Amino acid sequence: MSPRWRRFLRSLLPLFVLTLGSAYALASWNWCGRWGERTPVVRGQARAEGLLRAGAARVDLEPPFPVVVAGYGPLRPEASQADLPPRARAVVLAVGDVKVGLVSLELLLVPDALVAAVRERAADLGLQGLVVVATHSHSSFGGYDPRLVSQLAGTGRYRKQALEAAVAGASEALHQAAAKLTDVTLEVGEAREPGLVRSRSGGEDPDGTLTRAVLRSASGPVAELLVFSSHPTVVPRKRAFVDPDWPGRLSLLREEKGGVALVLQGAAGNVSVSFDEGEGVEKAAAYARAVAGLAERAAPVAAGTSRLAFARAEVALPRPDASRLVPSYSRAAGDNFLCASSSRTAEVGALVLGPLELLLLPGEPTVAAGSALLRRTGATGVLGLADGYVGYVDTPELVTAGQGEARHQYFGPALLDRLGAGVEVAAQAAGFTR
Repeated sequence: MSPRWRRFLRSLLPLFVLTLGSAYALASWNWCGRWGERTPVVRGQARAEGLLRAGAARVDLEPPFPVVVAGYGPLRPEASQADLPPRARAVVLAVGDVKVGLVSLELLLVPDALVAAVRERAADLGLQGLVVVATHSHSSFGGYDPRLVSQLAGTGRYRKQALEAAVAGASEALHQAAAKLTDVTLEVGEAREPGLVRSRSGGEDPDGTLTRAVLRSASGPVAELLVFSSHPTVVPRKRAFVDPDWPGRLSLLREEKGGVALVLQGAAGNVSVSFDEGEGVEKAAAYARAVAGLAERAAPVAAGTSRLAFARAEVALPRPDASRLVPSYSRAAGDNFLCASSSRTAEVGALVLGPLELLLLPGEPTVAAGSALLRRTGATGVLGLADGYVGYVDTPELVTAGQGEARHQYFGPALLDRLGAGVEVAAQAAGFTR
């Protein structure tokens, strides 16, 4: 390089340093502002008791291939086909004039935009409550979440066609289910197998409890709800196929006995599969068979009541907190990035079905966080990944210490308490008995 060029490049150095410093200062400016706190607000509620009716349906989702495979950070494979198609499964419950819909999507998560679009598409059904949940499959398709942090951390580049595919499947499943309402009885059972699960990050250990609710008509099962906590991360990460992992296979196994089977995640934030049989998709299939066997042990008995109730409440979220996610020198920039991807509010809920009194959380509560919410409300269980996604939810002690899944939590230590105040209000509105 000639001396002339060296002098020219040296002359640019101050400009480069000034530009870099300005960019850092701009990113470090407090763009978040202050996030206020307020009392949770009930946004909807309905209760009824009497003759229970139900209808259920299963619909294949149609991803816009080729599509990114969601579930992990970059670099993500792109899929052009599916070994086993991801599906939407819905059940509509009715007692008198009160109707509540529940739709499960074999996806990683359900963002606010997806939930809002499904509710808009199902508005003609006259539902007093609608719950949209994800099975949390880490090998299904992505591209449906417009938030930047989600695109970076899990779902990949946003594509409107991917969002539409999820919404269309959910809407169709709900409409088919609503058209099949018939008189049913409710049966509930529970079984436990700690050996099927483990804690992946310390904290309170999962106990492998599976709750099974069967809605049965005079001609056979209409639907089965299976609440079980375990991350669907069995299918290999770099495999370029869309796949619903073990929840999809479990649903199909249960549906061989009749009806539609919805697999619902509980407090699964720190819960991983504990299983050594097979590899890859074979392991996912074997694990599904093991959980199906646990479901058989959860022999359901007739519920003594046909209560149906639903309530949802809006809570103010605490300010995003990137202190555990990025180096200290980029803390402010990390906060700003999370703020740009975060709503200031979230929705929580409560669902009553016979003896089941379930809390609805828009994220991944850990076992310890779930236990704290059960103690606070007297609920019988927690459903995670419901009606939105705020990330991991851990106890304030672990968030402050930066341990466990709290290392990945997007919000500060107050998150669990804010959500807890909301589910407490929703549980009261839904008429929890405990």
